[in-house]
Amino acid sequence: MAEEIADRIRVLMLDGTLPSGRALPGERLLAERFGVSRGSIRDAFRILETMGLLETRHGQGTFPRELDVNRLVAPIASILTYQKDLREELLDVRRMFEPAVARAAAARVTDEDLADLQRIVDTQRRKLRSGGSTLMEDTAFHAALARATRNRVVMRIMGTLNDLLIESRRQTLKQRGRPERSIRGHEAVVAALRRRDPEAAARAMHTHIDQIAELMQRAGRES
Repeated sequence: MAEEIADRIRVLMLDGTLPSGRALPGERLLAERFGVSRGSIRDAFRILETMGLLETRHGQGTFPRELDVNRLVAPIASILTYQKDLREELLDVRRMFEPAVARAAAARVTDEDLADLQRIVDTQRRKLRSGGSTLMEDTAFHAALARATRNRVVMRIMGTLNDLLIESRRQTLKQRGRPERSIRGHEAVVAALRRRDPEAAARAMHTHIDQIAELMQRAGRES
């Protein structure tokens, strides 16, 4: 019940019914509005406070916080790290979305975009040789690919995906063979972009994500 009430309050925050600059109605009023006990309201408040969406100001009341992507994404990212079924569903989303991004990028990519992508891959390979983490470059590659589409909505969606993937990337990049596989996948995408071949770029990205999924599944079987 508390989770359901928390979701309903979050919707009211998102649509502006409960704005960030104004204290929430009291527990009694909200309990009457939702037809639940005051205890359920208190539990819902605790859930939303844990997610960073509410703050209690001493002597003033409970206020919605300004919503930003980080506050909305962080709790989901934490859940994705530990729930295998959700990780697999996120991979499904990547298979649907990222090949389409690569296809659009191949049709619109500039020489400057290609230079940025190649620089990221070169840095990724250099860090791998020196034993460093390639997490930053892995994330930066997909962000740069999204920028090459010249579509701001795509860029924002990719930014959210990258936020969700940070922790899983941190873990999977420690697996044997994962960093090398990632670099080879990125290089295949860049090669297709250089040829301005949208379908080849989409295939290369799909293959890249499938290879990552295979490594994750193998690690799951071995653990």
